[in-house]
Order: sequence, then structure tokens, then C-alpha cells
Amino acid sequence: MEKKSKIYVAGHQGLVGSSIHRGLEAKGYGNLVVVPHTELDLRRQSDVETFFKKEKPEYVFLAAAKVGGIVANNTYKAEFIYDNIMIAINIIEAAYKNGVRKLLNLGSSCIYPKLAPQPLTEDHLLSGPLEPTNEAYAVAKISAIKLCRYYNEQYGTNFISVMPTNLYGINDNFNLETAHVLPALIRKFHLARLLREGNYDMIRRDLSRHRLGFGLDEKIDPQSRESVDSALRGLGITGEYVLLWGTGEPFREFLFVDDLADACIFLMEKYDYKEIGEFINIGSGIDLKIKDMAMIVRKIVGFGGEIRHDTTKPDGTPRKLMDNSKITALGWKQKIGFEDGIKREYEWYLQ
Repeated sequence: MEKKSKIYVAGHQGLVGSSIHRGLEAKGYGNLVVVPHTELDLRRQSDVETFFKKEKPEYVFLAAAKVGGIVANNTYKAEFIYDNIMIAINIIEAAYKNGVRKLLNLGSSCIYPKLAPQPLTEDHLLSGPLEPTNEAYAVAKISAIKLCRYYNEQYGTNFISVMPTNLYGINDNFNLETAHVLPALIRKFHLARLLREGNYDMIRRDLSRHRLGFGLDEKIDPQSRESVDSALRGLGITGEYVLLWGTGEPFREFLFVDDLADACIFLMEKYDYKEIGEFINIGSGIDLKIKDMAMIVRKIVGFGGEIRHDTTKPDGTPRKLMDNSKITALGWKQKIGFEDGIKREYEWYLQ
């Protein structure tokens, strides 16, 4: 890419897209194209084709997606598979038709089989059954990988795919119904700390800025302490303890989103499809148990109560550690450690 190249970041308001946008600006790329999802529905083929014909981007970062944690993935399966397949199909087809020089497609580590050998290498794709709670999302992401591959093989395009591990960071989603595990933990411990301190003014501020989900936002009366206590207790949040889904025994790997953005820009600048192959993992190469991660987050947030586990809830995949040897061999490595990243995200959340 050249500094004057016209670059479209699809999903620029989300966790990944906003970080890629910041990273491109920091590197001096000034010809960036972004459109809010309220103005361009990427699920509509005609709208996407009209946009590409008008803008004619040279490079595309496909970071737009419908995402969520285990609750959302397991609840809104039809929406997850439809929305994500349509977004990918429309953008990839429009990129081909309009001569996009290079496209980077963002995937997810959930594409790998539930019980795949650890660490997860790129050749483990489609080697076994997927985790049932996020199968719909995974199938959509696998479809996007295959779309890029087959367009490359049939049409000679230069579309690459990357598979990031679990992400967190600036612009994360803190809706407890749709959030991933880390932002959900940050918010739960934050609210529990405020309950423990009796700081209902700050709780009201939090509720005015971030939705709780589960239909509670329309029912809760922020001015009533009883109403607030009841709603949060139903979510496993009290001044004495925070109740977490599952046993806490599964292992998870995390990467601060700015590190992912750095890796994506690195690949777009330096490597093509023939060098990368079908797709490439991006991760830290380090994982830890969810219960241990929860204790780190609790300490950083400053909650002095207990952590309890609801073992009737599903754990999901027992372990998802990415083999990142392929990208590190190309010269990229993680810069932001886990605890440093949590501190950065919590500071941003408080602001």
C-alpha cells in the first residue's frame, strides 16, 4: 500500500475496525474511506455494489461482522450466520468486480474444531466438529475464508484471511448479553465494586452509557436502589460476589486489539496471498484459565468480593491456543501484555 492509496475499512466503528483505522492514520495513510452502518447496510448486495462502484477502493479491510460472546452466539444463531455470510459475500464479490488490489478478511479462532489438538495450527481447519454454542458464527467465518481462497484460485485476486485469537481493547462491547468474556468481566467487577462502595451515582452513570441487555434496560429504574440491586443480582452481580458462567477451567488466549491491527497492517503492506496461503493465525501464543484471568481483572478493577461459578452453564471449547509461529516467522510479534492491556481497556472504560 502507498500512503495515498484509497483504503476502505469495513466496520470502522467496531472493536477491530476502529483499531485498524487508528493504526492506518498513525502510519500516515490519509485516503481512508469509512461509512457508518446506519448509512450502508452491508447485508444488502445492491447497496454494497453501488458503494464500491462509486468509491473504487484499492485496498479493503473486511472487519465488519455481527459478533458476541457465548450467550449471544448461542441465542441468535440465525442472525449470526445470515448477517456474517451476507456481509462477506457482498464485500468480497464487490471487491472482485471493482478491481480491488488487495483485501484482508478478518476471521475468528472459533473456526477451529472444539477438540482440535493444541496449539491450533492453520491445517486444523475442518478437521473435526465445531463448538455447538458458536457453530453458526464459525460456519459463516469459514465460508468467508473459502470465498477468498476460491476467488483467488479462479479469478487471480489477492484476498488474504487472518484468524485472530480472542480480542479486547478500546471500543469493546460491554452489553452483558452480547459481550465477549473479557469486557463482560470488566463491567461485572466494576459494577460489583460500586455496589460494595454504595456508589449508586456512578452506577446510574454506567447504566446510562452502556446497555445491560437481556431486556433489563427498559425495566430497570436507575433511581431506585432496590430496582438496581434486583436487576444486577439477576445477572450475578452483587457487592459480595460476582457469579460467572461455567467452571472457569477452560483456557483462553487474548490479544489486545491494537496488536491485531498492527499485524493486519503489517500483512497488507508486506505479504500477498501466495506467501500467506489460505489464512494465517494471529495471537499472543500464551493462554490462561478463565478463573485465573478473572482474578487478574478483579484485582485491576479493585473489587474486594468473591468470585463464584455457575457450573450449570456451558464452558464452551475447553482450550483455544493459537499457533502463531507462521506470522512470527514473517517478523511480527505482540507488543502489549495481558495485564497492561486490561489496564488500558479499564481506563478507557472509566473515561
